[in-house]
Amino acid sequence: MINSNLRRILFATASVAVLSGCGANDIASPGTGGNVTINNTPAPAPAPTPTPTPTSTLVTAATGCPTIADPAGLTDAGTITGPTGTYRQCNLPARLTRSSTLARIPGVLYALPGRVDVGTDQGATTTGTTNVVLTIEPGVIVFGNTGVSWLAVNRGNSIQAVGTPARPIIFTSRDNVLGLNTDTSSGQWGGVVLMGRAQITDCAASGAAPGTAACERQTEGAIDPAVYGGTNNTESSGRMSYVQIRFSGFVLSANSELQSLTTEGTGSGTRLDHIQSFNSSDDGAEFFGGRVNMTHFISVGAEDDNLDTDTGLKGNFQYVLVAQRAGSESRGTDSIIEADSDNAVDGDNPRQNTIVSNFTFIHRVNNTSALSAIFLRGGTDYTLVNGVVVAASPSPSCLRISRAQTASATANPAIDELGAPVFRSVVMQCGATPFLGANGVTNADVTSIFGAGSNNNSATFTPSFTSTFINGPAETAVPAFDARPLTASSANGPFFELTSYIGAVRDANDTWYRTWTCNSTTLDLGTGNTGLCTSLPTA
Repeated sequence: MINSNLRRILFATASVAVLSGCGANDIASPGTGGNVTINNTPAPAPAPTPTPTPTSTLVTAATGCPTIADPAGLTDAGTITGPTGTYRQCNLPARLTRSSTLARIPGVLYALPGRVDVGTDQGATTTGTTNVVLTIEPGVIVFGNTGVSWLAVNRGNSIQAVGTPARPIIFTSRDNVLGLNTDTSSGQWGGVVLMGRAQITDCAASGAAPGTAACERQTEGAIDPAVYGGTNNTESSGRMSYVQIRFSGFVLSANSELQSLTTEGTGSGTRLDHIQSFNSSDDGAEFFGGRVNMTHFISVGAEDDNLDTDTGLKGNFQYVLVAQRAGSESRGTDSIIEADSDNAVDGDNPRQNTIVSNFTFIHRVNNTSALSAIFLRGGTDYTLVNGVVVAASPSPSCLRISRAQTASATANPAIDELGAPVFRSVVMQCGATPFLGANGVTNADVTSIFGAGSNNNSATFTPSFTSTFINGPAETAVPAFDARPLTASSANGPFFELTSYIGAVRDANDTWYRTWTCNSTTLDLGTGNTGLCTSLPTA
């Protein structure tokens, strides 16, 4: 942009044209600004100095990398320049062996040069003090420097990535820093993986009993050991709050991809809230077993599922906002929810039990008729309350249930089975066939399961959202269900808040999704946040 503000200071014997006030991307070029006539008349008073004086908003690189407590330290990889400025690139070591802090320093970006491990695996049975803690200060930006870059928080170690509404922590890709991304870019680095010692199913070792210390699994796609599972259901893998994870989901090996956030056997002491996934080429987030409590989760533009839960997870989720990217079915977009208890469907204990309250799902992809916005299978127990599903038209169904073990109407305490999936105060706008059954479950079975719940509507509901996802009169009219008595595991204790509304966002005064998030053409989350997901904040 060429700044057009010209200030002339005329002196008695000369006149000089000055270009001033160039902004961050201004181009200053010489010129006369037209003919100048010199008259023998008294000089006018000087023009006042602009207030405030315009300044550049481009970031300037720090002079060097900070010191961290880990003996390997950070490696100064020089500078990296994009449309938001020039930064000092500070590479993390391949493994952190001592608790360390990534400080927010203007002009510094932290880079994952490949897989970066937080501590070493402490095994399935070790208990006690966390070995290594990685602390990330509010406002820090960490980027994956290569496709195979990912952050692995090993069992017995933890992360403290706690941003603030004004200064969220951003995990992103190198291309995002360079300004090369669009709103359809994805899969440019691995993601964040938390490994814990809580119970799981689908044991890697032959003959190991699900839910025991011998039941362990390897992180999908990881070549080197990245193991999770155990019996400590209350353990903490740390905290992640006010965090954006952008452009993740790289294939590590054998067609296995990571997603923005992966939890694996993490315990109920782990705290997850205010997390945004943007354009993961796999899931928005996937939860492998363990005990998970999560609030205020936003998934935008994921190219597989958005909330993927399996291998015996017992999870509680409240305030979940999902928007799929229209046209991403060409990239393999699947369901908003995909849930399995275990891959073998053999009634393993722990059996998955996941509860989601206050959700808004914007389903925009047109996949084959076999796929749905919500897909429950593998013997999972699942409860959905206080939610809205809006499906694209023409569209696959809103709800698909596969296998009799999933659709069972009779609880079986011997295998921790609660019975048929539960729906309360859930409204849907679906295609011509809202409900699908598969593998022994009929369409009529699924219709009956949904219809058994109170205040559900899939036939006549018409959404009245403002700004795509904020409740209007149609959503407000639906009575809310009290989710407080629900908890996926007694070990977690009370979790759900009482709400007087369905959906993720009550009304225009409910702004929990603002300031800490980023915007895109897929989902505009309003004003006052960190800007476009394709750019970096400069303040």
